[in-house]
Amino acid sequence: MMQKEHTSESRKPSKKSKIHSHELVSESFRLRTYRLIREILLGFIFVSIANVLFSYFFYTPKIYKINSENRELVIKYRILQDKIRTAQRRIDDIRHRDNFVYRSLFSTDTLSTAGVWQPYPDSKYAHLDGDNYEELMTSTWQQLDLMARSIYMESVSLDEIQALSHKKEQMSEAIPAIWPIDRKRFKNKHIGAFNMHRMHPTLGYVRPHKGVDFGGKIGDPVFATGDALVENASPMRGYGKQVLLDHKFGYKTRYAHLSKVLVKAGDSVRRGQLIALMGNTGISSGSHLHYEVIHKGHHVNPINYFNRDMTPEDYEKMMENIRETNYEKL
Repeated sequence: MMQKEHTSESRKPSKKSKIHSHELVSESFRLRTYRLIREILLGFIFVSIANVLFSYFFYTPKIYKINSENRELVIKYRILQDKIRTAQRRIDDIRHRDNFVYRSLFSTDTLSTAGVWQPYPDSKYAHLDGDNYEELMTSTWQQLDLMARSIYMESVSLDEIQALSHKKEQMSEAIPAIWPIDRKRFKNKHIGAFNMHRMHPTLGYVRPHKGVDFGGKIGDPVFATGDALVENASPMRGYGKQVLLDHKFGYKTRYAHLSKVLVKAGDSVRRGQLIALMGNTGISSGSHLHYEVIHKGHHVNPINYFNRDMTPEDYEKMMENIRETNYEKL
C-alpha cells in the first residue's frame, strides 16, 4: 500500500520541471517571432532594392507619368517663351512709333530713365540653381523681366505724350519756329554755320560754335521765335548784350551781340515780338545776331527749326548759303 502511494507521487511532475518547460516554450516563441520579423524586414529590403533597380532600368507607371508631365511642362515653357517674344516685338513696335512718330509730333526727345535697362543680379534667380530645368526657367524669367521693364518705360512715355497732347496748342506756340530776324533784310546773305566741332580760324584749335550767325546792320530788329518768359537780359562775357528766353517744354533760345535790349527778366513775350536790336557787342568782329536753340540743356542746330515758315525751295536755298563766318573773335 505504501509502495503504490510512492509510485503515484513519482508520476506527478515537480514544480521545478514545470518552470523549466515554460521557459523553453517562451524562448522558442521568441526565436520564432524574431525569425519572422527578420524575414519580414529582409523581404521588405529586398523588395525595396528590387523596386529601385526596376525603376532605374525600366519605366514604372508612376515614373512614366512624371516624365510625361515634365515633357508637357517643357512644351508649355517653350510656348510661353514664344508668346513673350511676340509680345516684346509688339512693344518694340509701339516704342518705335513713340520715338519716331508721336514724339516727333511734339518735338520732344526720346524718354530716358537711368538704370531701367540694367539687368537684374543673378541672385534674383538663385532659387532656380540646381534644378534640372534651370536654364529654361531662368531664360524665361529674364524675358519676362525685360518685357516688364519695356512696358513700364512705354507706360511712362505715353503718359508724358498724353500730357503734352493736352498742351499741344500752348506747346506749338512756344517751340522756336520762325526766323529771329526779318528775312526780307537777309536776301543773298550767308549764315554762319552751327558746328560743335569747329576749328577756330585764328586760334587753331576746336572751339564749338553753339548757334548760327546772321549778318546785318546795327539796329536791325530781333524777334522772339516763340512764346516765352525772359530768363536773362543782362550782358554776358563773350556774348555782349544778350537775351535768354525760356520757352518751357525743355526749350530755350539766346540772342547775342545786341546793340539794345528791349525786354527785361520776368517779361512774357509772344512769338514775333520785337525784343532787341542787332549789334556788335561782346566778342564780335562785325554787326550780326548770334542765335542759339537749347533743348533740355543741349545746344541743337537752329536751322532745323526754320523750315516751319518756309517753302521747300526757300529752305534748300538757305542751306546752300550756310557757311563758316568770322563774325566772332577773341
